[in-house]
Amino acid sequence: MDCNDNNFCPGQDYGAHSAYVPCSYLPLDFIDCDDLIDHQGNVTSLEQSGNLGCLKFGGQNSKDVYMGSRYCHVIKDIECYGNKSFIRYGFPCLRYNGHYFVTTLLFSLLLGFLGMDRFYLGHTGTAIGKMLTIGGVGIWWIVDIILLITGNLMPEDGSNWMPYA
Repeated sequence: MDCNDNNFCPGQDYGAHSAYVPCSYLPLDFIDCDDLIDHQGNVTSLEQSGNLGCLKFGGQNSKDVYMGSRYCHVIKDIECYGNKSFIRYGFPCLRYNGHYFVTTLLFSLLLGFLGMDRFYLGHTGTAIGKMLTIGGVGIWWIVDIILLITGNLMPEDGSNWMPYA
């Protein structure tokens, strides 16, 4: 088969009822995408990369989550037409590092006066302070439970809560 650089073969039928779909339309099961680049809020870096990656990671509400783009390649032996390497948009810029909300809430309720919730989230310095003061004589313990429930106490590394327990 004599095809051009975009994997378009002149004798092949690529109509609406064809078995071939544009490569950029393939679902994620059939493509391999590069990791999202973290530009850490640097707009110039994002623009210089061709708007690949994320301006920032994280966000608790869906309106706060930045949507990024990354470079994708069709997996070997998958047939489609068009360029087999392309930019795909619409990836949520979220990072998960194994922190579960329910686990943290249980730590906070049961062992929060010893700072276990803050140790679990990676806030080591404040966790030691909380442990030495027995949860700030109970006040810090209650405040942390409220902060956790309202979404104001998050993992130190900026990651999001794991979606499933």
